[in-house]
Amino acid sequence: MTGRRRQLKLGAFLYPTGHHIAAWRHPLTQADAGSNFSHYVELAQIAEAAKFDLIFMADGVGTRGEDTEALHRTALRYVAQFEPITLLSALAAVTKRIGFVATASTSFNEPYHIARKFASLDHISGGRAGWNLVTSSSDHEAHNFGRDEHYAHAERYDRAEEFADVVLGLWDTWEEDAFPRDKRSGVYYDPDKQHILNHKGKHFKVRGPLNVARAPQGHPVLVQAGSSEPGRELAARTAEVVFTAHQTIEDARTFYADLKGRLQKYGRNHDDLKIMPGIFPVVGRTREEAQRKFAEIQDLIHPAVGLAMLSGMSGGVDLSQYPLDGPVPDLPETNGSKSRQRLLLELARRENLSIRQLYLRIAGARGHWQIVGTPTEIADRMEEWFKTGAADGFNVMPPQLPTGLYDFVEHVLPELRRRGLFRSNYEGTTLRENLGLKVPQHPARRPVAAE
Repeated sequence: MTGRRRQLKLGAFLYPTGHHIAAWRHPLTQADAGSNFSHYVELAQIAEAAKFDLIFMADGVGTRGEDTEALHRTALRYVAQFEPITLLSALAAVTKRIGFVATASTSFNEPYHIARKFASLDHISGGRAGWNLVTSSSDHEAHNFGRDEHYAHAERYDRAEEFADVVLGLWDTWEEDAFPRDKRSGVYYDPDKQHILNHKGKHFKVRGPLNVARAPQGHPVLVQAGSSEPGRELAARTAEVVFTAHQTIEDARTFYADLKGRLQKYGRNHDDLKIMPGIFPVVGRTREEAQRKFAEIQDLIHPAVGLAMLSGMSGGVDLSQYPLDGPVPDLPETNGSKSRQRLLLELARRENLSIRQLYLRIAGARGHWQIVGTPTEIADRMEEWFKTGAADGFNVMPPQLPTGLYDFVEHVLPELRRRGLFRSNYEGTTLRENLGLKVPQHPARRPVAAE
């Protein structure tokens, strides 16, 4: 917003036990975190007291793995975890300012369901909701919804484009003052301020109206995580926050410039979209302490888990047929996450990593930016990314919880605040206000352009 100093936007990305694949085995981790509500209350209140913009919840509607030894040994396969919208609705009652972003797939939902759930969450939280729009990429999810295999990559993005338009249209069902609820006259709502969608498209036929009043934020904040070509185009047209993965500042700058450069053709401004790469910080008072912390959790990785994780992230290729200490093979094009497969292959080639070395390299951050160091070192790198066109902020991915979040809050945030890079108090009460995003005007209220 004009007159406001540009500062970092920060999300607290909460995997139940932490982002490292072996986090649940750490002695200071809450092993039953995925189904422990008190654990999430503690994390949400830590993040809010630290003035994070939002809590970010990933999700999947399948276990994303065969019933194997590796699946039994890991907590990162959506096993024994809360459904995120239900969880965030409960957390809204024990917080006041922090935003809530939940993942919900366009592949295995209907637009009306998503529009209704997130509008409801926005009302329950007083204007703090955001929807992370994703296209599912796992056949294990497809098997739970009557399909033998997943939608093809191009088809699922085509579906997602139309899905987003339907949700946005449903959120515009009602104008802000559509419900006078006048007991004297008996008028509950003004029919002239109700707008029926009547959508008929390739993938969806949705009449409307939405049976939830207009959200406090106008629309819940629309977040997206895809970095493929179709994902970038969808984000440029519709997203207000993009969560992305980059290993180097050069790649992050290239992505940032490309995505921001696409906004103008959709009538959007540079500040209408916040780009927030993931960061996996291991914090120590000295570099040696940070490296020791990281080594301790790395030692907890079971080889079967590391290999299964890498196979899943590289497009479902069975890597067990290759020598564990041999080079990463060329991989066939995936119908899963194309951008993540490309990132992993580029990392393996750039650093000449074996299969074992690659899974150890990504076991924490899963392809996101990993930094092990002191608070000053971490703040230095975050500042560099922020000030040189690589990021508007970051989605912070603690290695294990709750200690990893405590470490970042107690040691890194004071250094960022000392430099004027992060707030000491919230700017407003809604997620849009705190992110510096405009409230979308209802189409009926927009001025008609002169002919």
